[in-house]
Amino acid sequence: MSILTLASGSSIRATLLRNAGIDFGVKIARIDEEMIRLSLEAEGATPRDIADALAEHKAAKIANKHPEALVLGCDQLLECEGKIFAKPQNPADAMAQLQALRGKSHRLHTAAVLYAQGQPVWRHVAAPRLTMRDFSEAFAKDYVAQNWEEIRHCVGCYQIEGAGIRLFSKIEGDIFAIQGLPLLELLTILTRRKDIPG
Repeated sequence: MSILTLASGSSIRATLLRNAGIDFGVKIARIDEEMIRLSLEAEGATPRDIADALAEHKAAKIANKHPEALVLGCDQLLECEGKIFAKPQNPADAMAQLQALRGKSHRLHTAAVLYAQGQPVWRHVAAPRLTMRDFSEAFAKDYVAQNWEEIRHCVGCYQIEGAGIRLFSKIEGDIFAIQGLPLLELLTILTRRKDIPG
């Protein structure tokens, strides 16, 4: 039996866990992310708190069905100048997002919540800061056209481990959190709890 259940279909999060030598399984949590996000925004919740709440909803959904499992829920929100960005709906939306982010700094609020015995036992939210360079419209169009299948599931329309790195002039913060998982903090708590040897 796997040590950990990842409540996410993210291939990048799965790769990070696999590369770290963690034995895990995947059970995708089906929740209405947009409804939850919009509801929390209407209540005045901060982007940090919204990311944390979405990660918890995902972990809780799987943990309620499998209370014996150690479940990891994750979420990531992009905030720029007070606005929250979601995953792009289509290539035109991706272009609009890139134009809005071009030449500016934004924060990625990357949340992780761990459930054990059906209860939350650990949570962490990282907020790395990234600055996009002032790229040309032609570059953005070419980038979206060539990378749409890879970036369609990515808030901000980029994967820094791929061609998306070319959009940036500066990156500050945890590289793993930027990729969607605060991996070092997760490994620390799993070791402290003795879920993995250390």
